[in-house]
Amino acid sequence: MLSVVVDQPNSMAVCERPTPAPAPGEVRVRVRYAGICGSDLHIFHGKNPFVAYPRIIGHEFVGRVDAVGAGVDTSRIGERVVVDPVISCGQCHACRIGRQNVCTHLQVIGVHRDGGFSEYACVPARNAYAVPDGLPTTSASVIEPFAVAANVTYRTGVLCEDIALVYGAGPVGLNLLQVLKRVYGVRTFITDHVDERLALARGCGAEEDEIINTAREPLELALARRGVDGGPTLIYDAVCHPSILEEAVRLAAPAGRIGVLGFSATPSAIPQQELTKKELSVYASRLNCAMFPTVIDWISRGLVDPGHIVTHQFDFREVASAFDLAERNPRESCKVLLDFGEPA
Repeated sequence: MLSVVVDQPNSMAVCERPTPAPAPGEVRVRVRYAGICGSDLHIFHGKNPFVAYPRIIGHEFVGRVDAVGAGVDTSRIGERVVVDPVISCGQCHACRIGRQNVCTHLQVIGVHRDGGFSEYACVPARNAYAVPDGLPTTSASVIEPFAVAANVTYRTGVLCEDIALVYGAGPVGLNLLQVLKRVYGVRTFITDHVDERLALARGCGAEEDEIINTAREPLELALARRGVDGGPTLIYDAVCHPSILEEAVRLAAPAGRIGVLGFSATPSAIPQQELTKKELSVYASRLNCAMFPTVIDWISRGLVDPGHIVTHQFDFREVASAFDLAERNPRESCKVLLDFGEPA
């Protein structure tokens, strides 16, 4: 089989690798589409502290089960599935309290073990979820980042009276916008400095006055002009720059909640006084914690459409060009997919 392998930082190639056989409890997926995530770019550049090289990367992928290991019902062969990349031990403290996404022995497909940028990938059968009929396969490939959005909203909670603010109109921010607007029905503002990304926000449910280009309009002033008195009650940082958390703490309404995603190692200078004065709650969120069934239910009910953020598709052999577009051209691209084609 052909696979996209990062053999060391800044060195990536499409290589011939042995086609894996599923172990007991596993299914083998013939991959159809895989999405490029910012974390894949970080792995390529050697900035992911969890990966070991060489690695077949990719944790957002969809395909069909073409083989099963011992203990897995053969009726699953031919099933169209999307893969949850979170693999946990089930025994540690985090797992025992239902927080398996921060398992002490966590493995993430495409990070700690080989992933979906490959014609075939073997995964635990329990991590492969059937895709709803009628959902385009390209859209199904983006269920994983939707699960990330579902996880952080579950962590913070969403109240009907909330006024939300999302920093960043990238894939996760736009997915968050859909969840907040279409699942929970709360007023949600989204910020970015790229007009083309903000244009995608309209397709995800944003009203015209909920879109704020911070290159032209200071955020605090923009919110005041739109009648947000006292600050947003719910803020999500989908950009993950340390200065954003500092600003979010300053802008948040009393009793507000802040959801944080990302792995910046640079400290934020947050005054304790501001946190305590307003009794703010800060929720970190990593990956997703068994959120695939929730997202698939939302899709089945017509509440969300993951495909809104897909802008480009590349043959997987053109992965270098796909990475270049995803990294260097945010005005042109949002979610870029690699196409692994139909099986011969």
